[in-house]
Amino acid sequence: MDAADPIWPLLVLAAIQLGDAVASFKPMAFAAECFEDVNFPRKYWWVVTPIKLAAAVGLVAGLWVPEIGLAACIGLIVYFLLAIGAHVRARDLGRNLFVNATGMLVLTAGTTYLCFVS
Repeated sequence: MDAADPIWPLLVLAAIQLGDAVASFKPMAFAAECFEDVNFPRKYWWVVTPIKLAAAVGLVAGLWVPEIGLAACIGLIVYFLLAIGAHVRARDLGRNLFVNATGMLVLTAGTTYLCFVS
C-alpha cells in the first residue's frame, strides 16, 4: 500500500481524536451528558479514552505505515456506526446524533477515502 496522500486529513482526525480522548478522560459535562443520553453504563466510560488515544496514535502511525492508518480509520468508522446505533436505540435524535456521531462518521469516511482510496 502506498503512503497516505494527502496526509493532512489524518493529522486533523488524529487531533480531533486526541481532543476527544482528553474530553473523555474525566468526562467533561458534554461528554458525560452524551454517555448518559445513550445509557452507556458509567462503569465502562473509562474505555472511551484508550479507544480514542489508540485511534489518534494509529492515525499518526499511518503516516509511516499506511495499513495502520487505514485500520485506525476503519476502527473509527465502526466506532461511529456503533455510536449512531446507540443514539438511535436510545431515541437520542438531537445534536449528539446528527452533529457529533454522524458528523464524525462522515469526517472519518471522508478521511479514509481521501487518504487511502482515491
